[in-house]
Amino acid sequence: MNRTKNIQNSFKQHEVFLDDIITNFDTKGEDFGNQDRNSLKIFKIEDKTLNVKSFRVPNLINQLAYRFFRKSKAQRSFEYANRLQSLGIGTPQPIAYYEYSTPFLFNKSFYISEQLDCDLTYRELTTDFDYPNHEEILRAFTRFTYHLHEKQVKFLDHSPGNTLIKKVGNDYEFFLVDLNRMEFKPLDFETRIKNFAKLTTHESMIKIMSDEYAKCLGENPNQVFNLMWKNTKNFQHRYWRRRRVKNKLLFWRSK
Repeated sequence: MNRTKNIQNSFKQHEVFLDDIITNFDTKGEDFGNQDRNSLKIFKIEDKTLNVKSFRVPNLINQLAYRFFRKSKAQRSFEYANRLQSLGIGTPQPIAYYEYSTPFLFNKSFYISEQLDCDLTYRELTTDFDYPNHEEILRAFTRFTYHLHEKQVKFLDHSPGNTLIKKVGNDYEFFLVDLNRMEFKPLDFETRIKNFAKLTTHESMIKIMSDEYAKCLGENPNQVFNLMWKNTKNFQHRYWRRRRVKNKLLFWRSK
């Protein structure tokens, strides 16, 4: 099986170490976070902690697509992280990506970034309404999203677990993770508002975010709220409908 890799110049001196943790990923490192879809591990080197994401082997159609027509999730994560940083948008420091393939099929890939210690993710805001400065953080997050949109970034996985939040002094900084699905293009009003649809089911949070985003845009708050709430409900309807269909199709798994 062939292996390709791309390592940041600033980390080239650790190439042997990186090669080793990828080669021995199954037996080394410490499990980190949710392991349901892809495997995440952390590794220590000097004073740094590395986060290594192992993307599972795709289905046969995507093995062909990633081999010949599309960039892998690992490559996109690496390239998008560098692009975000060039735009002044927070994301953990990208370090490298590795890919394995045969002459005709793509197999697996790994994305390596620097582990970022954070105080919370957006998800905590959806479950703990007594979190200190809850509304202040939510409004700051909304301004961060506006900054993304102004930089022509459409984060397709703008969902609760994919924004890390770090308190710095009296301010809050935001960092995007799970980067492999992004578009870079000018965003119209409806596309911007729809980008909030996956974040929360709580109308009270939508009211705060729509009010802050309306201020950023100079638009009518009621118009922004109505569209944001409508998109949120539509997304939830589609999500639960897909879940019901999936459960019916896979009923045998529960037996």
